[in-house]
Order: sequence, then C-alpha cells, then structure tokens
Amino acid sequence: MTFSIVARCARTGQFGMAISSSSPAVAARCAHVRAGVGAVASQNITDPALGPLVLDRLEAGLPAAEALATVTADRPHVDYRQLLVVDRAGRTAIHSGRQVLGIWGEAKATDCAAGGNLLAGELVPMAMVEAFSTSKGHLGERLMLALEAGLKAGGEAGPVHSAGLKVADRLTWPLIDLRIDWADDPVGMLRQAWEVYAPQMAAYVQRAEDPTQAPSYGVPGDE
Repeated sequence: MTFSIVARCARTGQFGMAISSSSPAVAARCAHVRAGVGAVASQNITDPALGPLVLDRLEAGLPAAEALATVTADRPHVDYRQLLVVDRAGRTAIHSGRQVLGIWGEAKATDCAAGGNLLAGELVPMAMVEAFSTSKGHLGERLMLALEAGLKAGGEAGPVHSAGLKVADRLTWPLIDLRIDWADDPVGMLRQAWEVYAPQMAAYVQRAEDPTQAPSYGVPGDE
C-alpha cells in the first residue's frame, strides 16, 4: 500500500523520508526521523512503534543493519512488516517480511534506501534510488524528486491518496514535516506545499531560535 525512500544528505547531515500510499495519513504512521541519528520507514501492515525502536538503537551506536536486526529478531508479526533504515554514516538496511503485500520491491545505495508494496512493478524503488542519487540540492527537494520518480515509474498498483515529506536537521523538532492526508493527487499537492514552505523554512527556524532577529510574519498587524 506504500512506496517510500529514506535518505541522508552527506553534505549537511540531515535525514529525511518521503512516502506515498493509498491509505490515509500515511506519513503520520510510517515516517520516523531523528536529528544526528537516522531515518526509518515502518510500512506495509504498519507498526508505528518499530521506527522509534530502530532509531534508539542507531542513537546507541549500532549501524543500520545491526539496529534493524535487533528490532526484528524474534519480534511477533515481523513477517508483515517492511522497514527501511539509513544511519549517520549513510549505511542502509531493509527488512521485507514474507507477508509483504502484492508486488513488492526494495533498492539501496549509499545514503538512501527505497521500498514498497502493492506496487505497479518491482522496479519502482530502484527508480526512486536513482532519482535521489543523481540529484543535487536540498534534501527536501531530492526526496521530492525521488517520490515523483517512483510515481512516474508506476507507484502503487492503484491510486494513491496520501503523501508526506519529513526532514530532521540539528533540532529536536523536524525541519520539514509536510503531509497530505487524503487527496486525489497527494504527490502533486505535496510538491505544491514544499514549494510554498521551502522559501520560508529558514525563517521558521530563526523564529524558534531568536525571534528578535526573525523576519516579520507578513500578515496584517506585523508589517
């Protein structure tokens, strides 16, 4: 029901994830990022608890493959889960259980891992990895390009209805957390939301860190 990518920006150390699904509010359940630590997708028949568990192990110093193995070892119902991981060194790991739904696929490269289930074709994740790996610029933009490439390659077998983009930088809260929870064109709407948010992103960080130096809000009463 989902296709997604987790990634690290080697230049900035940011971690992020982009995802789309036929299910509502997919990013609320499946997207997990932590500044300075990594990014994890927990999808297919989703257990949202698995993302933070893997991130905790990454934060403790385990590499991606070991962190994933410790969480999935002997865990009930793990055959129904699909998990993607990237760590602070750009190492990646994927678990796709034996009960992953429909046509599924996975692909990895340095700094990124993509996977999906109920796909139109098993090569969708590879299209996402290639789009990310050959792109430049801000991590948010590179993740959007990867998500759009996955959709262009077929995406899910049926229509998607939700999408999300989440990025962690050096802060305890996400630098980017954009979601389209139910729509006919969620990836297109997510692109629009990102293009609105991207030019204002630094200002929102400034307002949190030092509002005395922040630009105006651009609304009546704060000219």
